[in-house]
Amino acid sequence: HITDIFSLAVTPHQIISASGSSNIKIYSTSEPDFPLAQTLDAAHKLGVHHLAASKDGHHFASAGFAGDVKLWRSEEGQWMKKGDIVGANVSFPTSMRHVIEYDEIQMATKRYLAATSVDGRINVWDNVGGCKKIREFETKGSFGMAIDLSVDGRYTASGHENGGVYIFNNDTGRLLHSLPGLIKAVRAVAFSPAGKLLAAAGDARVIGLYDVASGEQVANLSGHGAWIFSLDWSDTGEFLLSG
Repeated sequence: HITDIFSLAVTPHQIISASGSSNIKIYSTSEPDFPLAQTLDAAHKLGVHHLAASKDGHHFASAGFAGDVKLWRSEEGQWMKKGDIVGANVSFPTSMRHVIEYDEIQMATKRYLAATSVDGRINVWDNVGGCKKIREFETKGSFGMAIDLSVDGRYTASGHENGGVYIFNNDTGRLLHSLPGLIKAVRAVAFSPAGKLLAAAGDARVIGLYDVASGEQVANLSGHGAWIFSLDWSDTGEFLLSG
């Protein structure tokens, strides 16, 4: 990249990188020297600030500084543009999350993408049904800085500049919990793999753990001496990584 890198997304066999330039680069992790496998030229005219890849590695979304969101699909090892989300108006900084729900024969029945907008709203799209927006959640105008979807796509969680943490039910379209405990900007939220716990962290330098069903704070994890920007659970939910 010729300018600052703003986002990375990892698939089972590739690393996708985005920067202030208009191109998106894809590197192969199947070979020892991580060669450049593909460049998506002019993906976003004003540069790219965020990427979100599905866990199966066949889809990713990119958000540009113009507020636009584009969807990409891997076909026979090459990435191709699938479509645009019209009127996404995705903010920077932001976070996006991409999850896919499968049925018994491994056919995608739901493919969710969630992102914050410049006015603090939380938007959720179903990308199987033609990129249709299925939910728009109001957060009283507090700037959204982090977002996550539960693995089954049932819940959306968001973290905000004023320290607010919210959990929304995508099925009912209602606020499930407004969570207490963090009074400074929240820069990362992450559901556990089973969707029973939510971790939230940011400028308060602690990680709050919440029970998704009850909304109760069940733990406070300390140890960081500076802001926390990232959270990630192990596949079993036994361990939580923070940075």
